[in-house]
Amino acid sequence: MSEQVLEKLIKKVSKLPGLGPRSSRRAVLYLLRDKEKLLLPLIEDMNNVANNIKKCIECGNLDENDICHICKNSSRNQNLLCVVETVADLWALERSNVYNGKYHILGGVLSAIDGINPDQLSINSLEKRLETKVFTEVIIAISATLDGQTTAHYLAERLSKLDLKITRLAHGLPVGGELDFLDDGTIAQALKARNLL
Repeated sequence: MSEQVLEKLIKKVSKLPGLGPRSSRRAVLYLLRDKEKLLLPLIEDMNNVANNIKKCIECGNLDENDICHICKNSSRNQNLLCVVETVADLWALERSNVYNGKYHILGGVLSAIDGINPDQLSINSLEKRLETKVFTEVIIAISATLDGQTTAHYLAERLSKLDLKITRLAHGLPVGGELDFLDDGTIAQALKARNLL
């Protein structure tokens, strides 16, 4: 019976990014070595996250409040809006300490292969934010993958009817690269060298 319980946990852990069956097994066995110091605090932290972390109703970031600390921060540039794919991308840009505006998380990119169309991303809420706020520039900070480039062009075309400056991160980003895996200097340079679409 206990082997089935362990195998069930290992299978669930193996679904996490970067973990396969072997590394999941090692992680689970490591946690079980000292349940009191390793496993139980992890369970407590995971329950705490599950019960207290919400998606920001404005940008889609994760926070303990309905409106995240970035959206609430009045010292940030209220005229700049940076559109990213995921929360991880937002965090990557924040690590660069170069950008000081607001964010909007799309929740992914357009993908014909994966069946992801504009209705499945937060594009409608992006348009509503841009129509009601005082933004003067939208920075499209999407990964330089084929789907990312397709999404960026789609957004630029869709937002072109609004009276906004639309820019994209400079092409210093490697093609096929994803923001979350880039170093802080590369992200900072790409932000500084952004250009119009």
